Amino acid sequence: MKYTLKLYISGKTARSEHAIRNLRHICADNLDAKYEIEIIDILEHPQLAEDERILATPTLIKSLPLPLRRLIGDLSETEKVLVGLDIKSVMTTS
Repeated sequence: MKYTLKLYISGKTARSEHAIRNLRHICADNLDAKYEIEIIDILEHPQLAEDERILATPTLIKSLPLPLRRLIGDLSETEKVLVGLDIKSVMTTS
């Protein structure tokens, strides 16, 4: 199973760079080589952002495997990202 991920950023800001680094680190540590990342700068490709209804950046979209998932933010909370992308299930404690 290969993960298809698109990260929408807004320019070369510190927040955008942080999100890119975090995403690459998360994928390398948890998905082996079973992922494809596309970085899309909405300042350079505004139509792509409009087509995907991107309202805030950074926004990560996982299109495959289904279901589609969207995460907004710099992806610094690894556990939340893994759960949000259905890579890891939510662990409940009693």
